[in-house]
Amino acid sequence: MSKCLFVTATGTDVGKTYISTLLVKKLQKLKLNCTYYKPVLSGAFYENDELILGDCRYVVEQANLDIKPIDCSTFYFEEMISPHLAAMRKGVEISSEKILEDFEKKKSEFEYIVIEGAGGITCPLNMDKNYLMNDLISEMGVKTLVVADAGLGTLNYVLLTVEYAKNHGIEVAGIVLDNYDKKNFMHIDNKIFIEKLTDIKVVATVAKDEQEMKISEKTLLEMFGEV
Repeated sequence: MSKCLFVTATGTDVGKTYISTLLVKKLQKLKLNCTYYKPVLSGAFYENDELILGDCRYVVEQANLDIKPIDCSTFYFEEMISPHLAAMRKGVEISSEKILEDFEKKKSEFEYIVIEGAGGITCPLNMDKNYLMNDLISEMGVKTLVVADAGLGTLNYVLLTVEYAKNHGIEVAGIVLDNYDKKNFMHIDNKIFIEKLTDIKVVATVAKDEQEMKISEKTLLEMFGEV
């Protein structure tokens, strides 16, 4: 049975793709059969007449995955706006059935899957059905990792995200603080009180442009459901 982890964040452009890349690289270092999947993506663009899924290309290239970036996503749109709006403007309906079908196929091929969301945990996917990102996470039946910036305001953003996840039956496996400066007293304080107020471990702190996530093998595998 595949072991999966859904990477969400406290908002847009917090570092989900970057952290997803570091997770895949860590799994690869352990010589595990792993892949990356981003069910919904906004902000694709054309380059030399080829549609480029930027986030997917970044992970594939940085982690040296033997897959095509376009095969890492189910629904992708050029406009860099909320997926539900991009889909509506394109005349497309984001279907959870199609996502889950692709997800099951990947589970049959890979032992470990890093799944990256779009936006935050409440990102709208289909407003005709009031279908949000948390609904997709629930249907996938996976744990989630919350990525947050280490700086000012993060306590509020993390507490709201974690509380929302808990209220919707989603297990938060851990929290990662991105752009972390171990010499910054505010970053240090944020880490202490995030753990105290959420009762969830900050499994890793990642400095700006760091190329490897400092996380133990035991903690990493526990997040993916290993005992």
